[in-house]
Amino acid sequence: MNKYNIEEIKEKLDRCKNMNLKDVTLDDVDEISSIKIDRRKSSEERILDFLTKVKNPYIFKVNGKLVRMRFSENTDLTADDCLTRVLENLYR
Repeated sequence: MNKYNIEEIKEKLDRCKNMNLKDVTLDDVDEISSIKIDRRKSSEERILDFLTKVKNPYIFKVNGKLVRMRFSENTDLTADDCLTRVLENLYR
């Protein structure tokens, strides 16, 4: 685990976290399917590998479309809760 520069990763996360999607082009981000992570590594190492390899861990491409990932400050909600809310709002 010493091969990862944790301070550098933290700086990258801070820099990328609040990037405006309007300021990002398709060339600025990685196609998520092209990121290869060794599944034999521990989950911590896989996360650190991902954070090290991607240009921006919050914005990437899926089939050529920009996707932004955000996390809620509300720790009471599960991923299922969030997805359910999205679907409920879409199909009202």
